[in-house]
Amino acid sequence: MCGIVGYIGPNNAQDILISGLSKLEYRGYDSAGIAVGDGACIATRKKAGKLANLTADLEHSPLPGTFGIGHTRWATHGPPNDTNSHPHATENGDIVLVHNGIIENYLELKEGLLERGHQFRSDTDSEVVAHLIEEAYAGNLEEAVRAALAKVRGAYALVVTHKDHREIVAARTVSPLVMGVGEGEMFLASDVPALLNYTRQMVFIQDGDMVILNDDGYRITDMQGHPVQREVETIDWDAEAAEKGGYDAYMQKEIFEQPQALSNTLLGRLHDDQGSVELDIELDPNSFDRIHIVACGTAYYAGMVGKYLLEQLARVPVELDVASEYRYREPVVTDRTLAIAVSQSGETIDTLEGMREAMRGGAQTLGIINAKGSSMTRELDHTLYVHAGPEIGVASTKAYTSMVSAFLLLALWLGQQRGTLSKEEVARLVHEARALPRLISEALSDDRLGRVRAVAQKYHQARDYLFLGRGVNNPTAYEGALKLKEISYIHAEAYAAGEMKHGPIALIDEHLPVVVVATESRLLEKTISNVQEVRARGGRVILILSDGDTENVQHAEDVLYVPRCDEMISPIVNAVPMQLLAYYTAETLGKDVDKPRNLAKSVTVE
Repeated sequence: MCGIVGYIGPNNAQDILISGLSKLEYRGYDSAGIAVGDGACIATRKKAGKLANLTADLEHSPLPGTFGIGHTRWATHGPPNDTNSHPHATENGDIVLVHNGIIENYLELKEGLLERGHQFRSDTDSEVVAHLIEEAYAGNLEEAVRAALAKVRGAYALVVTHKDHREIVAARTVSPLVMGVGEGEMFLASDVPALLNYTRQMVFIQDGDMVILNDDGYRITDMQGHPVQREVETIDWDAEAAEKGGYDAYMQKEIFEQPQALSNTLLGRLHDDQGSVELDIELDPNSFDRIHIVACGTAYYAGMVGKYLLEQLARVPVELDVASEYRYREPVVTDRTLAIAVSQSGETIDTLEGMREAMRGGAQTLGIINAKGSSMTRELDHTLYVHAGPEIGVASTKAYTSMVSAFLLLALWLGQQRGTLSKEEVARLVHEARALPRLISEALSDDRLGRVRAVAQKYHQARDYLFLGRGVNNPTAYEGALKLKEISYIHAEAYAAGEMKHGPIALIDEHLPVVVVATESRLLEKTISNVQEVRARGGRVILILSDGDTENVQHAEDVLYVPRCDEMISPIVNAVPMQLLAYYTAETLGKDVDKPRNLAKSVTVE
């Protein structure tokens, strides 16, 4: 979730790069750096910590020049320090680059480069690309970047320059990149707000595009060098709209950021070629024989999915607790307990106090956390970062699906390490999980959005909703009900579908919309039996079905289709229509989805 800027033109590059980075610091604040060229050399300056540290340094010793690149970092590979900060350069300093994303095969590439005599300064995956470009360079920077990227697997927005060329070369796969077209000057950035002080003419770079900027303008090609045409769009957003990337609300923007967020969570940890999972934690997988998951709100429902995944895939018994109750029930904790905290902010006081209770009992602790440098990351033994990037909307969306993905990673890793999953099953699920960014993109297609909006508008005056699910998608129902309550203020309840007949069925009448997660699973037939119980009592059934399921349409008044996927990853895909239903319902009712009443993003009081 790093931020990138680039500039070439007649003006002072340093000022433009720093201005752009100030608009992108929400994308990462572990470090910042710039590289500026003056025609003879390229000078680099970078500092760990917030952008202010770099700005203060540049005030004492500015970098002259009229082209350059900049970066603000959300650390993935390597701790946040001056050395791991971007830009990264080759040993002779000729080639300089900034990178947003993850190079999945960097270890393999690095080993080869070391054998060929390359020296590395940082712990990052990004520096590997600089050395690959150096090996391929024979006077043409564009061709060298193209040759280097042909060896790379992963997600990236990459911006490169060379001291001998007044030129910037950029490429994108998955990670966002936008180009600004000015009068005799060109710009690059990860997001539109970084460029609005200088131009409103933007070109949105697409996956597989390479763009070459110089004083004559720009060219766009594909990765084979064939010319590509992209439309220049005029941006007329105001400042607040620019922060939202043109979306109506931060929540809406963050829903659409989920493919990128999931790429950040998964890539570099899933190895499809080896059929394996590698986690950047030092946890001994055999040092515990039970797990306690402690969380609040949406994080609690992510933990509920985690319980299913950990028990089914890793065969470890799991207890799940609402954090505000955990420490008061005097939980039985030993040194063979692993206590897992789930939190977007890492500051939720109920969860933090629950983990302190577990630590007093001798438990090991692990945090599934989004925010770097938070209280939990400082106090817990291990942290599995989800890398979703900053989330501004109070109702969590991308952090939720990223936290569930982190549990999937953990369950697969434990199953792999403890031998509860065969190599073939791990490889199959790794392959399925790698498809998640694509599946979420498909779940956000225009036709699906239109269908969810129509359903939301149809039922927006309902006073109550019921959400049902079974198995690993039982938590999906709870998360769907929470989202609707949070931002539309419609009363909503969730139940395991098989539990409905033990009481909640009394609520069902012809006025009650009932949302049922009925995607492909081993419990689908039983779920449909529960749906028929709802229909027999006049309930208005909204079914979430897998693509291609035409048989069960007959049991619903309305259907929302999602991409077909493996049952173990389906809670991540199925969360999307739940988020959209809540969003479009609140929008129809005229609610402020980013600032729901009585709620705060991080709850730091008991």
